[in-house]
Amino acid sequence: MRLIFLGPPGVGKGTQAQLLCKKYGIPQISTGAMYRQAIKNQTTPGKQAEALMKQGKLMPDFITLGLVKERLQKSDCKNGYLLDGFPRTIPQAEGFDKLLQEMHQKLDAVISISVDEAVLIKRLSGRRSCPKCGAVYHADIHPFSKKGLCDKCHEKLVQREDDKHETIKKRMDVYLTQTVPLLDYYKKKKLLYEVDGDQEIEKVFNSILNLLEK
Repeated sequence: MRLIFLGPPGVGKGTQAQLLCKKYGIPQISTGAMYRQAIKNQTTPGKQAEALMKQGKLMPDFITLGLVKERLQKSDCKNGYLLDGFPRTIPQAEGFDKLLQEMHQKLDAVISISVDEAVLIKRLSGRRSCPKCGAVYHADIHPFSKKGLCDKCHEKLVQREDDKHETIKKRMDVYLTQTVPLLDYYKKKKLLYEVDGDQEIEKVFNSILNLLEK
């Protein structure tokens, strides 16, 4: 099973990706993890990525695609994979199409999970995390104590920069301008499956399975 996951920040892609990867026995692949591993192993794309990061420059598509190719050639991808966070733009999608042709592979599906923007902002802005043990809480879903302390180690909880309202809005704007055009791109290829993410985790998972296995 070869899959791509699309969706705005906070929509629950990570949770659903873990469930699907466990079911199908495939790896979850993100560009961030690929960059870190390639830099650690000092591969050619990794060295290029490291040099650009040190200069504070954006990663060009040819390096990202090189890292994707390198990752997909590993043995754990022989039965498929789930790409989370890639491609992000139309040029990346077009480059990935060429890469798939080179590797004699085809995508099975592109899953887009959607939730109303106001719901996403509420989800993300309500999160608090423990800087000591990493535990994550939510004002509505997994409430923390009135004093704002971690239940596990009693450290004062903090709101991550990524979870602040202004940052969330910026991330949403980037998603809308860069990634949303991919929905039409994959719809034309008859690969797109859209799922309502404003449901319980199990219901979202079952919705995805029903689409993939029908």
